[in-house]
Amino acid sequence: MPNDPHPYSQLTPDVVLNALDGVGLLCDGRLLALNSYENRVYQVGQEEGPPVVAKFYRPARWSDAQILEEHAFASELSEREVPVVAPLAPKDKTLHETGPFRFAVFPRRGGRAPELDRQGVLEWLGRYIGRIHAVGRAKPFKQRTTIDIASMGTEPRDWLLASRFIPPDLREAWKSAANLALENVARCFERAGKYATLRLHGDCHAGNVLWTDQGPHFVDLDDARMGPAVQDLWMLVSGDRESMCAQLGHILRGYEDFSEFDDRELHLFEALRTLRLIHYSAWLARRWDDPAFPIAFPFFDTPRYWQDRVLELREQIAAMQEAPLVPA
Repeated sequence: MPNDPHPYSQLTPDVVLNALDGVGLLCDGRLLALNSYENRVYQVGQEEGPPVVAKFYRPARWSDAQILEEHAFASELSEREVPVVAPLAPKDKTLHETGPFRFAVFPRRGGRAPELDRQGVLEWLGRYIGRIHAVGRAKPFKQRTTIDIASMGTEPRDWLLASRFIPPDLREAWKSAANLALENVARCFERAGKYATLRLHGDCHAGNVLWTDQGPHFVDLDDARMGPAVQDLWMLVSGDRESMCAQLGHILRGYEDFSEFDDRELHLFEALRTLRLIHYSAWLARRWDDPAFPIAFPFFDTPRYWQDRVLELREQIAAMQEAPLVPA
């Protein structure tokens, strides 16, 4: 049921295995839960052939049309020989249903975490993202959302202030920091001016990259959206300003082999980080009724968490008032 606060309570191993049997994949009973919170993802053994990965989408998050647009983008990238994991199409469909759940099946792809500090890795990742963006610019999403201040900052701020999660003695401090942060985000967007939007990976951090001897591939397009190109770059950059300039330089040297980058988007670098921080807190709060979240994020519903978020937002305010990064 879409309004069930524990939507995955009905997703038992039997339901998973029967769902795959129902689309013609004969399972051998081996079932391994993989690391995922927003959705539920399982590696499933088959009686014949290699294991597959089954992804059960969180009910009521995306519409069928939005999920199918994600699948189409992954397939388009794969057809252009960009290394992403595109969904399989048992019974000539990529999206299937079982009870209240929609699910998709993917080939299993192994790999390890990328070593971002190893020579050449960031430049290789930059080339890879540049290839994704070259395809992403060809046409827009029509169903999926766009990264903007309203949906990523204003709405989650308002939702959190109306919720019970922020401790009363920290509410005004967090509200003040969030309001000032969003004012600075707006100024950053003003300085960037009119920028192009394109189809993005949307959640382009190292945890969504698997590395093999042949190079990197992304395994999750669940957060694919429209937005500025820099959204898929900033999460790979961290540390002090000098380090970030050097890392960004490596990424852009690879990126611009395949896709042009508009330097004005560097004004959005810390603004997008700020929006993600606010949105992330609201995401945790909205999912707190899911039993997996208190187990995985025990620190969230504590005063210390919100004290740290106030300090974090104040640091972001200062960062957004500095000149944009200069790739080294």
